[in-house]
Amino acid sequence: MNSTNLPLESSQVVEVDWSDRWIVYRRLQELHIPSYCATHQPLQVQLSSPTEVIQLWSVIKQYSASRRELIQWLNTCWQAKET
Repeated sequence: MNSTNLPLESSQVVEVDWSDRWIVYRRLQELHIPSYCATHQPLQVQLSSPTEVIQLWSVIKQYSASRRELIQWLNTCWQAKET
């Protein structure tokens, strides 16, 4: 059994909309971020680096933000790159 499918001893519970919980979980697995998600239970994530924190934030933002917010965020990134 894959160890990422077991409950994590030192993890953070992440508030994610129930309808997005499994897709966020799968994306974290693709990024090799240890996480655990059981039926009718909150998503748990074990973060061990600043990069993983940013990746988690980005994944959650992708599913929780409105289309308008995401467009504004992308425009801000493009403007920051130009300066």
